[in-house]
Amino acid sequence: MSLFPQAPSAVVMIRPHHFFPNEETRQDNHFQSNKTINKSQIEVQAYEQVTAAGKILENEGITVHIFEDESTQTPDSVFPNNWFSTHSGGQVVIYPMYAKNRRKERRTDVIELLKKQYRVQDIIDYSGLEYDNIYLEGTGAMVLDHIERVAYAARSKRTDSHVLERFCSYLNFEPMVFDAQDSEGVAVYHTNVLMCIGSDFVMAGFSMMTDSTRRNDIIQRFKNAGKHIIDLTEHQINDFCGNALELSGSKGRILALSNTAYQALNTEQIKTLKQYVKLVPLDVSAIELAGGSVRCMLAGIHLSKR
Repeated sequence: MSLFPQAPSAVVMIRPHHFFPNEETRQDNHFQSNKTINKSQIEVQAYEQVTAAGKILENEGITVHIFEDESTQTPDSVFPNNWFSTHSGGQVVIYPMYAKNRRKERRTDVIELLKKQYRVQDIIDYSGLEYDNIYLEGTGAMVLDHIERVAYAARSKRTDSHVLERFCSYLNFEPMVFDAQDSEGVAVYHTNVLMCIGSDFVMAGFSMMTDSTRRNDIIQRFKNAGKHIIDLTEHQINDFCGNALELSGSKGRILALSNTAYQALNTEQIKTLKQYVKLVPLDVSAIELAGGSVRCMLAGIHLSKR
């Protein structure tokens, strides 16, 4: 387990052999591209980009567990952070997923590896709630502040507040639910495209939070926790600046983010972030066509090693 509760030193990644943007999620994921794409070209690119990203993270001293996905039934499998999360008390949580084809992403070999190499005390499985049309898509639906023990969650059909309450009471987080939407009035589908919480900083699209009182509460809470606040514009959110993850490398903490996100940050924001982390941009342009970026691709491991 990393010395920094917010920044894990190991991740799970899934390398897709048949990646393509998921038609089942297009309706509420406005980050998904509408471009006409060459399917076979995108498959190759996605495979190569996951391979390269994994190597770059390993060079930074991050333990990367890569699993292959050879199925043609699971277009979004490259985003494992939605179906499971891990916690420092030894818990692994499995989540109920909104899109039917995403439910096939859950796999026992990932859980078996975690049990074998890390200390897993408890597996909490909420996936049965899918049958009641209740969803909570893991650390896509929630952005967790592991230090302050707060679970931030933007309301959407992929984030049910009742199961969020259950998760929070079991794992000792305080739920902080808010509404967020883009300038066209469309609800943000996942909290982790809107907000990234580091050990010493938070970057988020605060202006997209619709209730000003709630927004001010959230900002105040981050200030009280001593976090440096980086306010992202809606344009920067669309370029996945909020979809980054702090990790603990062998030479210090890094911020894994996409090339798209890195190029959208301004000089001042980059300067602020560099006070705390080394920025590590990754080319995941093919994967971003599916409406998710680097954070979605990394399931952080917060468990202690065996």
